[in-house]
Amino acid sequence: MIRPAVFRSNEETAINNYFQHDSDLTTDQVIAQAQAEFDDFVQALRLEGVQVIVVEDDPALDTPDSIFPNNWISFHSDGRIALYPMFAENRRRERREEVLLAVEEAGFEIREIMDYTLAEQENLFLEGTGSMILDRVNHTAYCALSPRADEDLFLEFCEDFDQYPVVFNAYQTVEGQRAAVYHTNVILCIGEAFAVVCLSCVDHPGERQKLLSQLTADGKEIIDISEVQMHQFAGNMLQVKGKDQEPLIVMSQSAKESLTTSQKTQLQKHGRLLAVALPTIENCGGGSARCMMAEIFLPKT
Repeated sequence: MIRPAVFRSNEETAINNYFQHDSDLTTDQVIAQAQAEFDDFVQALRLEGVQVIVVEDDPALDTPDSIFPNNWISFHSDGRIALYPMFAENRRRERREEVLLAVEEAGFEIREIMDYTLAEQENLFLEGTGSMILDRVNHTAYCALSPRADEDLFLEFCEDFDQYPVVFNAYQTVEGQRAAVYHTNVILCIGEAFAVVCLSCVDHPGERQKLLSQLTADGKEIIDISEVQMHQFAGNMLQVKGKDQEPLIVMSQSAKESLTTSQKTQLQKHGRLLAVALPTIENCGGGSARCMMAEIFLPKT
C-alpha cells in the first residue's frame, strides 16, 4: 500500500473515471483527509493480522493516484511480477523501484519481471488488477474492455501467466448515456468461492450469460449488485487472510452500507466483513478499498 503525498482528483484520469468528483476542500485538506483515511485503513488491516507493507509516496513525482498501486503492478506465486502500461502519463511515474525493494526487504522473492509498459508507446493500456480480475484458484482472468483495458494486451497477459481469458464489455449510465466502465474491479470481485458482480452493467445478453456461466462453472456463489450499489463501490472488495488464516472481505464503509441484509448474509459465509471509511479517497480519487491494496502472492525467501 502506498501512503499518499499529493493526493487529489487526477485531472488526467477524470476523462473516463466517472467516479471522480471535485471537492470543496482545499488541496491541503484533501491530502490530510486522504492520509488519515489511509492510516486508519492500514491500522484496521494490521489489527486483523494482515501483513501490510507501506511505502511512502514521493511528493516530488506529483502522482495524485499513487494510493492505487494495484493498477501498475501485480505479484504472482511463481515469483514473477508484472508491470503495466498506464493510461494517464502522470500515473506512469508511480512505477518505482523502491516499491520492489520494500517487498523484497519484507521477505518476498522476485524472480522475474514481466514488463508490458512499452505498449504505452502505442497508446495501448492494461491497468493491472484494476483492468483484470484474477481468479487465482481456477486460473481464470476477467476483463471488461475500456480505454484502459486493451483486449490484445489482456490476451498476451493470459498467455504469459496461463490464465483462461473471459472478455466482455461493461457500461454505466453517465448523463443518460451508456459509457464504458473504466476498471473491471468496480463491477466484479472474486473470492475463493464467491463473486460479487454487477450483471446489469453487462448490457449484451450473450456476454452476460458467458460471464455468469464461467463464474458458476468455477464454483462461485453469485452475489449480484445493482448499478446504484456499484456506484457506492460495492463491487470493489478484496478477500484477504487475517489471524490464523481467517478470511476477511475488505470493503469501504459506503460499500457495506449499500448492501442489503441478504447480500451481507451471503458474503459472511465466505469471510468476516471489514469495512473502512474512505469518503475523501472515493470522492476525489474515484477508487476504493480494493484499488488501494496490491496483494502479494510471491514466495517467501
